[in-house]
Amino acid sequence: MCDFSHYGGISEEWLAVETNLPPPADQELSLSELKKLTNREREEQSSRAMKYLAQRVNIQNHIIPTRDGSFIEARSYRPVNIPNETPLPVYIHLQGGGFMFGSLNGEDAICSRVASNSQVAVLNINYRHTPEFIYPTPWHDAEDALNWAHKNMATFAGDPHRVILGGISAGAWVAASLTLQKHLEADPKTPPLAGQVLMIPCLAYPDCYEPQLKKMKHPSVSSYKQNEQAPMLSVSDLRFFSDLLQIKNPDVKDLKLNPGNVSPEQVVGMPPTVLGIVGLDPLRDEALLYAKMLTEAGVPTDVNLFVGLPHGFRWYDDQIPASRRWDRVVEEGIVWALTKPVPNNEFHIKT
Repeated sequence: MCDFSHYGGISEEWLAVETNLPPPADQELSLSELKKLTNREREEQSSRAMKYLAQRVNIQNHIIPTRDGSFIEARSYRPVNIPNETPLPVYIHLQGGGFMFGSLNGEDAICSRVASNSQVAVLNINYRHTPEFIYPTPWHDAEDALNWAHKNMATFAGDPHRVILGGISAGAWVAASLTLQKHLEADPKTPPLAGQVLMIPCLAYPDCYEPQLKKMKHPSVSSYKQNEQAPMLSVSDLRFFSDLLQIKNPDVKDLKLNPGNVSPEQVVGMPPTVLGIVGLDPLRDEALLYAKMLTEAGVPTDVNLFVGLPHGFRWYDDQIPASRRWDRVVEEGIVWALTKPVPNNEFHIKT
């Protein structure tokens, strides 16, 4: 039985930022107004960073057809120091934002950093968002994008044998689900994924969390309890965003919805996995439990914990020195996964 509560608490690093935070957005905003405001703020922050990142990458826009007859937008990034015709490993990026927020422009800086620093081609997927689109649309969009990428590798000179799937928060939830699906339902026509990068992932729908609690020493030490009122993402916030998915009669055994509820036997042979986890987050324990299960099942696993910091702290960039470590976890993790690392069955958490 597990107890990760010693990774809780608030760091001085976060307290220094929290004291200077502006008041929360107007609670009377409609969902559409809130989405517009948040996306604009994300895009403005990304645009500022792109003033020095843009010169490091070549960018190309794409349109990806979806199974329901519609389409989604995508954008690829390649480091300028690599000839355009040279095949590169591919990192498919799925944005965070509670399934409600996100845009291509808002992810430009993240994707450009990864492309330049990891020397990979990055494919940024703008899956469709709530409340206009509900479950399982984001999951289907991600799978359609992965299938499109394999059929169109020449478009951005990607290597189909070196594809890594990753994401942040909601995007990491979808990435974990799709990686598990591709592992359990192997397609002989498509090379297996080379790895996954899961930053602050949700791995179980809140109403399907009971199997996670059963692995804990006691419910009172769980991150759902310890971090119930955590800044940036409280349990009520988590339920607000997940309720917008409008999932009817969720099943704890549905691994598309709950990749964290998979059994140890089912994860044997999964690709190398990088996890970035924060201590001040309701989602902390499910990510640590997943990392522990993967490690003990012989999956090469790189586990990185940011003690005392909340979900989404990377938004505050240079205000929090740990933001640089966050970037290294992603960028170096991609490179590590591509080396086909040897598993180490000892569960080790880097802090």
